[in-house]
Amino acid sequence: MVAIVGSLVVIGGLVAIPFPGPGWLMVLAGLAILASEFEWANRLLQYTKRRVRAWTDWVMDQPLWLRLLITLATAAFVYGVVAVSLHLTGVPEWIPDWVPLWR
Repeated sequence: MVAIVGSLVVIGGLVAIPFPGPGWLMVLAGLAILASEFEWANRLLQYTKRRVRAWTDWVMDQPLWLRLLITLATAAFVYGVVAVSLHLTGVPEWIPDWVPLWR
């Protein structure tokens, strides 16, 4: 049962990664579920934690202007994903017309 639940959470997270939201968080949660029973999942989870910690430490060691540039690049990427998603799927009807989105 752990394998099924963990796998479903990981798969849901992988599907959600390209979209704004908790895609990577879901993948990590699924790995944590799988790690409670499988050693390979625990190794992968620990490796991922080390890589995220190394990235965070590297970013925090950079000058403020570079951290701001990374933040702006990330925001531009997320905006691009949202814009393309809305362009391909259409804006949901429940969003008011005054919200500036593609219609």
